[in-house]
Amino acid sequence: MTINKETEAKILRYHFVEQWRVGTIATQLGIHHSVVDRVLSQAGLPKVERSPRPSIIDPYLPFIVDTLREFPTLTAVRLYEMAQQRGYPGGSSQFRQRISQLRPRQQPEAYLRLKTLPGEQAQVDWGHFGYVEIGTAKRPLMAFVMVLSWSRQIFLQFYLNAQMENFLRGHVAAFEAWKGLPKVLLYDNLKSAVLERQGDAIRFHPTLLELSAHYRFEPRPVAVARGNEKGRVERAIRYIRDNFFAGRHWQTLDELNTQADEWCQGVSANRPCPENKELSVRDAFLQEQPGLLELPDNPFDTRERMEVRAGKTPYIRFDLNDYSIPHQQVQKTLSVHADLETVRIMNGIEGIAEHPRCFGKGEQVEQEIHVNALWLAKTHAKLHRGQDRLSQASEHIPDLLQQSIERGHILKTTVRLLNEYLDYYGRNELNAAVEEALKQQSPYPQAVQQILERRREEKHCPPPLAVALPDKVKHLQVKTINMADYDQLYGDEPTEKRGVDHE
Repeated sequence: MTINKETEAKILRYHFVEQWRVGTIATQLGIHHSVVDRVLSQAGLPKVERSPRPSIIDPYLPFIVDTLREFPTLTAVRLYEMAQQRGYPGGSSQFRQRISQLRPRQQPEAYLRLKTLPGEQAQVDWGHFGYVEIGTAKRPLMAFVMVLSWSRQIFLQFYLNAQMENFLRGHVAAFEAWKGLPKVLLYDNLKSAVLERQGDAIRFHPTLLELSAHYRFEPRPVAVARGNEKGRVERAIRYIRDNFFAGRHWQTLDELNTQADEWCQGVSANRPCPENKELSVRDAFLQEQPGLLELPDNPFDTRERMEVRAGKTPYIRFDLNDYSIPHQQVQKTLSVHADLETVRIMNGIEGIAEHPRCFGKGEQVEQEIHVNALWLAKTHAKLHRGQDRLSQASEHIPDLLQQSIERGHILKTTVRLLNEYLDYYGRNELNAAVEEALKQQSPYPQAVQQILERRREEKHCPPPLAVALPDKVKHLQVKTINMADYDQLYGDEPTEKRGVDHE
């Protein structure tokens, strides 16, 4: 606390002239007693040592000190419980305050500033920047960040998850943006980089090793509990949060990445280089770039690959969405090859479908040709089943259908109507009516219906009733039985007179 000269003069006068105590001076002037002590000390007077007041915690201090010496990380809550068990009557607030004063302080560790050579090293990490809602999907917005350790050049790219494929895409995009890559890439213990670690024994992710072999760099994890070794990328992520992402507006992920690239080439590159304050990051990168490793002729393949099983419907499920396939491919094991723009579906080496990628959830992405082809196939199949059923009911049906088509009638409509007549009147009546229509040279469904109605009226039978049956039952053919065997139950009366159908 800073005081003016007038207050300082009052403190000296009250002490030397009035002989007031430090506490009285502080109370009267409305300041802390430490301020009074400081003024008196500057005047050449030794600091007044105050005798501490006795406290109810004093009898327990030896126990507390010994316990903290043996268990320095023991919580104050647990220590308070142990003191209560030994008779401590006080409250927890005062106890915790005193524990904070008594707890042994760990000596802060000093670190050496890490120095790297141009083109030697880059550091890599993910940064989480909230979530993005796409339709009904809520996807994490992840920033892939790579920083050259010497020039501090930043590469920034946003993705909708931190899966291995996007981890690889971030590497390839950074290398292409820099037109080269450093000799060593330093990672935290990311699952995308390190699968297992036992002391100094490290098992890298096999796909990361494939990437490093393709581009000829050395993957290197930071030491355990040595986060300072990747401090450059951590500071870069904080810098991105405060200088780039905060208050930024964007509509699509592509728009955000375009803005990120402009920021990396502009604002971020214009800042002073920490290794040489006389240079900007852009100038330092231009000096560092010749020392980077050259890129291979072909970039690493970062497409997602997975096997999928098509069900009974002509769709496959990939990344929370359904993509259409030709109906001939149902109930087969297929493969998906996907990048950020396109989803390609393969049957072996044959490409059977290609769709724009969707990042929503539960969406149905389809091609019209797949849907139309299935509809036509179902229609043709239904037509063929109807023709086959009619042919089994009457041997004259093929001739009637042929003549009906020749006279310009629609086959689909004719088959549908004749099947309805078959359901209403039975196969015997339909066979007779079709035969009669052909003799009259009237191969039309309407003519067949008229003949059926006339025959029904001649027999004095009631109008037919339609019975809705499932398709699997409707197409069954039932063998007819000769009812003459049952005529004896009615005596000698002929079956025809009783209006019994022999079907």
